[in-house]
Amino acid sequence: MRFLYIFKSILALCSPLASIAQHRPPAPIQIMIMGSDHLQQLYNNQPQSDVFSPKKQAELARVRAQLARFRPNIILLEAEPKEQGQLDSLYARYLKGDLQLTNLPTGRSERYQVGLALAKQLGLPSPRAVDYYAATSQSLLSTGTNIEAFTQALKQLQITARPLRRLVQHDSLSLYDYLALVNQPAMIALVHRVQFNTPALVMNGTFAANGTNTVNLGKVDNEYIGAHFITLFYNRNLKIYSNILRAQQQSQAQRILVLFGVAHVGVLEELFAANPTYQIVHAATYLKTSRNKLRHVTKGANK
Repeated sequence: MRFLYIFKSILALCSPLASIAQHRPPAPIQIMIMGSDHLQQLYNNQPQSDVFSPKKQAELARVRAQLARFRPNIILLEAEPKEQGQLDSLYARYLKGDLQLTNLPTGRSERYQVGLALAKQLGLPSPRAVDYYAATSQSLLSTGTNIEAFTQALKQLQITARPLRRLVQHDSLSLYDYLALVNQPAMIALVHRVQFNTPALVMNGTFAANGTNTVNLGKVDNEYIGAHFITLFYNRNLKIYSNILRAQQQSQAQRILVLFGVAHVGVLEELFAANPTYQIVHAATYLKTSRNKLRHVTKGANK
């Protein structure tokens, strides 16, 4: 009888533990959003700026090797869902060796140099297209109270980022270090402030007649012109966020690598940070660079 009593006591203690184990939440989906300059636009007809050069191909191989350590099981690209069929076809040919990226008009793009190449390297399915394209230029916001705050912030970004770009084009900075630098938290934060924070100071203005904008969100509220400017960018990124969520649901991927222009990183990370299903893994965790090279970015971002 005493043995039976002890046995029942043990079962009673184990029951709550079993209940806790059954209701333990699933592990979060890990997502890395890597920002990139558009590599196609680096090329200025000089051999040093060409990502097809042997030197830059070796540097890109290093980028892919570092990203591979994240072990993604799907790669998402800055391409619209309507392009998925074309992307699948190109990837199938690329896997078979029937496609040389040098033969593609946009073969220098990070879409192919990193996205397709890394997917093939890791034996992954075709990368998924998750962009929602909308064109809005920074020159669109040009008048209003406190416009100087925006133009000064924009200038600070330009004097921080443009010298790095020129160094890459002249082969004075490796493409690996360049991509590592633009993914540093200080640079991501600087870009994010310029696009999604500082413009809100600008009020009582109008958009430039010659500024690019393909987003129609109804009547522009000129009193809150800067806030409306932010809304244009935010609207696009919300739709990109929705496309990423849909791609994950369809693929059930648990480790996601997203490749987008660096201006998208800060806002997308904010959205995923508020989603308890996801855990953000910063690209800088894998794309590391030296302290000396970091000084330029840190100094510029803190001014």
